[in-house]
Amino acid sequence: MSDTRATAGIMERLNAAASAEEFFALLDVGYDPKILNVARLHILGRMGQYLAKEQFAGVSEPEVMARCKAMLEQAYADFVVSSPIDQRVFKVLKDAVAEPKNAEPKKSAAFVPLSVLK
Repeated sequence: MSDTRATAGIMERLNAAASAEEFFALLDVGYDPKILNVARLHILGRMGQYLAKEQFAGVSEPEVMARCKAMLEQAYADFVVSSPIDQRVFKVLKDAVAEPKNAEPKKSAAFVPLSVLK
């Protein structure tokens, strides 16, 4: 019985990957575990954004692998120099800073000292 993962293309193997560490291993990209532990989903999300802009039709398997490796390296580098909050890969983070159209400026909440609470 043969291992189908060993003969599958890099895109199929990445789709079957169960962890960020597996992505890095498959593409032979080094990483700092401290960075990966904080930003793993953000890194993979950013790589997905980069992949979405690529066209792989008719591209050789070694070239696909090289491009995927470059995209993972770039996505990782994005989070080496700044935080997930700064990069805002996910919609929830983007929406957290987006001002709704025609919205009034936010007013600060009134301060209520604990001494007045009963």
